[in-house]
Amino acid sequence: MSDLLGFKDMCARFEVTPRTLRYYEYIELLSPQKEGRTRLYGPREVARMKLILRGRRFGFGLEEIRQWLLLYDQKGTREQYQAWVVMADRQLEALDAQVAELTRTIADLRKLRDDTAATLAP
Repeated sequence: MSDLLGFKDMCARFEVTPRTLRYYEYIELLSPQKEGRTRLYGPREVARMKLILRGRRFGFGLEEIRQWLLLYDQKGTREQYQAWVVMADRQLEALDAQVAELTRTIADLRKLRDDTAATLAP
């Protein structure tokens, strides 16, 4: 049983709140073993949690992550990988657009700041 984590240990390991972990279970991203009221998380759930948090970091929505995780059970690794490539390409385009917008915003702010500072110069 040493490869199983309890609820508090799972929260601590991934630095998530109990509410977050319960929500991930509620929306069926995680399915821990249950012994009475005790939840136990095995290697599968730990691996899924890593994927969920990585997906969130990359900007994917929880439903998108859930659908992607379901592919493994329904169709296997190859289809899941193919879906991942499509998802990653789409997210990379969105992130590139955000970077371009931030670059423009920074340039505009810098110019406005410099123009304003120039009006203050003696």
